[in-house]
Amino acid sequence: MADYVSVFTYNNHVSVSFDAEDPKVMALGETLYALCPDAYMNGYNWDALFRYYLEKHEPAILEGLNPDPEAGSYSAIWPLSPENEARARRFEEMIRSLVEHEEELCRLVQEEGGEIEWD
Repeated sequence: MADYVSVFTYNNHVSVSFDAEDPKVMALGETLYALCPDAYMNGYNWDALFRYYLEKHEPAILEGLNPDPEAGSYSAIWPLSPENEARARRFEEMIRSLVEHEEELCRLVQEEGGEIEWD
């Protein structure tokens, strides 16, 4: 299984950690940038893209989500609860699916990139 995204719990929180500098993710980022010059895929723009995607497709995941983007990474943090653990697992699955089957992200960025609030 790809190690660019993971879920873990700590100090009463559950978190999804996404490595924007993983080689597979970097290659996808370059493809997205070629489709939309605003889509320079650092952690902040992954945050913008994930928020946009979640608002359209999985808004429940956003409930209680506290994003923590950095230059080379992105984390999503929720208070620890069974509901939030389920949100984190669903978000992890969604990220894996989008990275492994990048056509959806490419289509989204190409068709809707102008609507995303890029960093």
